[in-house]
Amino acid sequence: MMAFVSALRRCTTAALLLLSLYTTHFVTAAQAMKIQDVTTPGGIKVWLVEEHSVPLMALRFSFKGGSAQDPAGKEGVAHYLTGMMDEGAGDLDAQTFQGRMEELAMRMSFEDGKDQLYGSFETLTENRAETVKLLKLVINKPRFDADAHDRVRAQLLSGLAAAARNPDSVVGERFMANVFPNHPYGRPSHGTSVSLKAIAPADLENYRKNVFARDGLRIVIVGDINAKEAAGLVDDVFGALPAKGTLTAIAPTVPAPSEKLQIIEMAVPQSVARFGLGAMNRKDSDFITAFVLNHIIGGGGFSARLMEEVREKRGLAYSVYSYLQPFDAASLFVGGVATKNEQMKQSLDIIRAELKRMADLGPTDKELDGAKSNLTGSFALRFDTNAKIAAQLMYFLAEDLGIDYVDRRNAEIDAVSLDAVKRVAKRLLIDDNLFITVVGKPVGLPPGKG
Repeated sequence: MMAFVSALRRCTTAALLLLSLYTTHFVTAAQAMKIQDVTTPGGIKVWLVEEHSVPLMALRFSFKGGSAQDPAGKEGVAHYLTGMMDEGAGDLDAQTFQGRMEELAMRMSFEDGKDQLYGSFETLTENRAETVKLLKLVINKPRFDADAHDRVRAQLLSGLAAAARNPDSVVGERFMANVFPNHPYGRPSHGTSVSLKAIAPADLENYRKNVFARDGLRIVIVGDINAKEAAGLVDDVFGALPAKGTLTAIAPTVPAPSEKLQIIEMAVPQSVARFGLGAMNRKDSDFITAFVLNHIIGGGGFSARLMEEVREKRGLAYSVYSYLQPFDAASLFVGGVATKNEQMKQSLDIIRAELKRMADLGPTDKELDGAKSNLTGSFALRFDTNAKIAAQLMYFLAEDLGIDYVDRRNAEIDAVSLDAVKRVAKRLLIDDNLFITVVGKPVGLPPGKG
């Protein structure tokens, strides 16, 4: 009977956690969300938003590094590490550790980007003391046991095999490899079958020691915790890490595609294309203007130009999109479209024509007003749960945008003028620089190499 009650309690607690995660609180910048800039006794800086109405705490953190720090020949180390971080720590093996996480209704995950390795941790207030102990073990004493290592590697290899049959996965990897040859950004972040087999537990630990350091650490906490408690938690979990990481310098670069039009043959009925241009970095004074411009081109869903021309008017594709992708050492304007092999050439011709038309003429007043209204009006929706607030603030902190960016952002967008958008369109949308990767058997385009 006691076992049944315990199991029921765990299920109830987990349900409460899920409910708390997805319950809308409507905490918005307009309601003057207070972000505290806390420095712990150990000298670690934290952004904190106290929200005591729900007994839940969400913590996001990042370490400077990411997949760009994968050693040559060991591509996929960062991604491999993210899959191993819940596979036991300290004196707890994988099964015991994961069972304890489930008992405590704790959520923890890791993710690798090009320049950062991200962590996410969520807990109920009543379980915080115990769940923090587990997080501390993971950060400082992950086990990397041989059996868990082999099991995760098998999962990663299986994922690679599935990705190799997926044109969306293939186009993403081959696009980056073509755009950034001989640069860490062009290497496969999930590794290859050869590199994954070459990665040993010692490689994971070496990466962790090099990257998990306080100088590259950024932390955001949102939820049912005060500043003193948050400072103590952070020092307890992260305070013993090395003061400085050992990172390989990543050289600034610009897109240098070996092929302007790259065709990768795959026997599928629908081709998938990725297209792009070099763009301005996140600190560039034109970035916000380019952000608004992109919304008009392909970032604004059904209101975007590319969606109107490719899908709505001609029915060539279900979806066509674009976005800005700033990295630490480069920046891209990227777009994508998927359509029947017979329609890919026409779709790309229309996309080229629309980009050129935007560069030549710019948007209309109506398009600009609509983009600014949509971007500013939808901003509050990014802050309607503790988890969303933490994720957004983590991005702002990692990009070094300043603690007041939440308050500045909409004003900066509203200040974008039509003349500025036209100028930036000419700067960004240079047709001769467009590079394209297509996976499939597109009719009318040069044969690919498979």
